Amino acid sequence: MPVCKADMEERGWEWYDFLYITGDAYVDHPSFGVAVISRVLESAGYRVAILSQPDWKDVNAFRALGKPRLGILVTGGNIDSMVAHYTVAKHRRKRDDYTPGGVMGKRPDRAMTTYCKMARRAYPDLPIAAGGLEASLRRFAHYDYWDDTVRRSELIESGADILMFGMGEDTIIQLADALGSGIAISDIKNIRGTVYKSETLDDCIYPFVTVPSFDEVSRDKRKYAMAAKIQRDEQDAVRGRAVAQKHGDVYIVQTPPQYPISTERFDEVYELPYMRNYHPSYERLGGVKAIEEVKFSIIHNRGCFGGCNFCSLAFHQGRMISTRSHDSVVDEAKKLTEMPDFKGYIHDVGGPTANFRSTSCEAQKERGMCKKNCLSPTPCKNLYVDHTDYLSLLRKLRSLPKVKRVFIRSGVRFDYVMADKSDEFFRELVQYHVSGQLKVAPEHACDSVLKYMNKPRFDVYRRFYKKFFELDAQYNKNQFLVPYFISSHPGCTLRDAIKLAEYLNSIGHMPEQVQDFYPTPGTIATCMYYTGLDPNTMESVYVPRDAHEKAMQRALLQWRRPECRALVAEALKRAGREDLIGSAKRCLIRPDKVPGPRKKAPDAARPFERKSKGGKGRGRR
Repeated sequence: MPVCKADMEERGWEWYDFLYITGDAYVDHPSFGVAVISRVLESAGYRVAILSQPDWKDVNAFRALGKPRLGILVTGGNIDSMVAHYTVAKHRRKRDDYTPGGVMGKRPDRAMTTYCKMARRAYPDLPIAAGGLEASLRRFAHYDYWDDTVRRSELIESGADILMFGMGEDTIIQLADALGSGIAISDIKNIRGTVYKSETLDDCIYPFVTVPSFDEVSRDKRKYAMAAKIQRDEQDAVRGRAVAQKHGDVYIVQTPPQYPISTERFDEVYELPYMRNYHPSYERLGGVKAIEEVKFSIIHNRGCFGGCNFCSLAFHQGRMISTRSHDSVVDEAKKLTEMPDFKGYIHDVGGPTANFRSTSCEAQKERGMCKKNCLSPTPCKNLYVDHTDYLSLLRKLRSLPKVKRVFIRSGVRFDYVMADKSDEFFRELVQYHVSGQLKVAPEHACDSVLKYMNKPRFDVYRRFYKKFFELDAQYNKNQFLVPYFISSHPGCTLRDAIKLAEYLNSIGHMPEQVQDFYPTPGTIATCMYYTGLDPNTMESVYVPRDAHEKAMQRALLQWRRPECRALVAEALKRAGREDLIGSAKRCLIRPDKVPGPRKKAPDAARPFERKSKGGKGRGRR
């Protein structure tokens, strides 16, 4: 796609339809939202020019490609710009994998807001549509961890005319067609998957529910929790209603989500002519590292009915599963094998959750997803569990010429594996699809914490762990599990963190990296962090907010590191668990060495002997 005037002239373009501004480098690969949306528009006959990482301090940088005919599309990038810039401790990151050469500072903080305001200055009369993850998760009034305050909807903050949430292939075509037919952006209020502004609710064509206003949720944490629950519950394409929230004198109105993408449409989107690489102009700048993990990976599904409270997937992609056909996935794999740098390894065949290939039950197709979770704390009695289709797909990929191995590196939902009455998938997973290490996410070892995470009870992971290593030994593989754990999640006390450290010590595993809970917009766990309430029950939840306690919880998961010792010792003493300070195998750290008085060495052991004052020598051996 054109990224400069020279590219447009090479195509013979004297005009184009949409200017697409992004906070990432331009990577034409279906794992990147900009590539998907721009290729979908192109396939529908629209011309799109990409303005990547413009200088946000210079309005002329936003005019570099000339004025588009229909409007401006804006995204902060593949991930939230604040997460891209800051660690959970709010320290500035050292590199940005979505920027050529990993250089930091090529996009602003809160990129969506800044880009929309600059685009408005550049072209005051053009409609602006905000989209992507940053817009999607900030579409309502939301708690902002970095400012430690409640901010307004991104639609209000940015000054955009309309906001698109979720996966936008159908939304963008409907919006483009409406603009192309001459409909004013202020009159577009019927497209699913959008948020618009209105002074009244009389023009809402969908059944709707209102949630507490921005003023209310910014003052009253209980009302914030109430709003978060309603927003989550209505995030369903079948039964979901529109959701309205007042901001001052106007309402922001979220229409119901788009219906899950059909298999046929999914295939069409992923079979578009992606170049599967970053723009060649980035080569001299060091390339774009973000392509490395996905270049030889294949997305076969979308959506996740796991519903983890700390995850934004349910609020962005939704809980219903969409899948591509076997033929489409196999054809993509064949294209990978023809790429000059293909080494015989397909790195991943996955998605949000690799081993989901069907809806969780038949009833949801007509009635929508239940408000109850499908898997946690125990699997629903109506849950459909079958890996047959996924296994068949993997076998087809393994049999392709030039393919040596097919790995699964996306998250495998281990509780879904254990719910399967057949262990056929588990066996083939261990035998063929693990690249030395399998990533899984038990997240914690305490059921009391897992409840607030909306994860299965820990005994399920224990059984998975045991079965994995039994199969690993049977197939003589010598492979490993890499479990992910979160420290300082809402509901996690210091004693809970110690129990997790005890478990890790018992299996002889100390994580190299630990993820401290990161309160990002749009998740139920972030609501708990801010309000101290579980929005499902409105009961109080313990939240570790103190920076020192968070540091102790994090240190406990890496108790062997010398730099963590003082924090671990303090945590154990504070929690009354001095029994874990000692030399026994179950102990986390050894006692402090108390220095005693130095004993005088016997004469024979003394290397030097000094004479008293007045003597002739200075000493002898």
